[in-house]
Amino acid sequence: MPPIPRTAAGAVPRRRATDLPRTRSTVSLVIPAYNEARNIPWVFQEIPRCVDEVLLVDGDSYDATERMARLCRPATRILRQDAPGKGSALRTGFLAARCDYVVMLDADGSMWPGEIPHYIHFLDNGYDFVKGSRYIAGGGSQDLTTIRSFGNKLLVAATNLLYDAGLTDLCYGFCAFRRSFLDELDLHAPGFEIETEMVAHALRSGLRVAEVPSLELPRRAGRSHLHALSDGRRVLRTLFAERPRLSEGVRQAVGAVAGTGSAPARADR
Repeated sequence: MPPIPRTAAGAVPRRRATDLPRTRSTVSLVIPAYNEARNIPWVFQEIPRCVDEVLLVDGDSYDATERMARLCRPATRILRQDAPGKGSALRTGFLAARCDYVVMLDADGSMWPGEIPHYIHFLDNGYDFVKGSRYIAGGGSQDLTTIRSFGNKLLVAATNLLYDAGLTDLCYGFCAFRRSFLDELDLHAPGFEIETEMVAHALRSGLRVAEVPSLELPRRAGRSHLHALSDGRRVLRTLFAERPRLSEGVRQAVGAVAGTGSAPARADR
């Protein structure tokens, strides 16, 4: 029996009057990828049967990412993002998804697709947005550096303070949500900070949010596209920018600390 997950309110959500009796919900898996041909075979072979469609969003890879995806899973829907950045890739996949639930995970092998049924279980049982946590019982990481772990904990503390939440992890992009709430998530971020934007908007919109344990694995091949310091600053700016009812004076003060400027954020793949 899976453990009861943590929630923003700290309690199991009550069902809404509009909730229907449980039926078998369909699942879309969105995978953004940029030069991940060496990692695609392992990721695709680990995708569980509960996934009904796989959407691979290719960010103009110059290796065999697209060909490898078609060889490993011929039914894969290959999409091209129309702008650079992980945020653009995810939005492209989310808008094209056709199923009841949408799951997102990275193509580098750091997230085990075999955990997907665990996420689906909690969506089936009343939650709207489910995110992985490396810091609760059953979770962990084989890849976190000391700097990344410290920065993540600071950002989690800021999130809990600003949004009156009880989260344990933030900068981890293994998430699932009901596709019917895509409009509430209202996603616009261009880069890695889209993961934070999703959580912030889910909390701000009053969605039923749960954390489930997840084990982060080392990237199987290639180099990470993360930039700890610059991406951390963008995450912090996103948290404060999306916080409801934040006074202009506080926004300006926080912007100075976070390094907000007039130039647009850099959109990394």
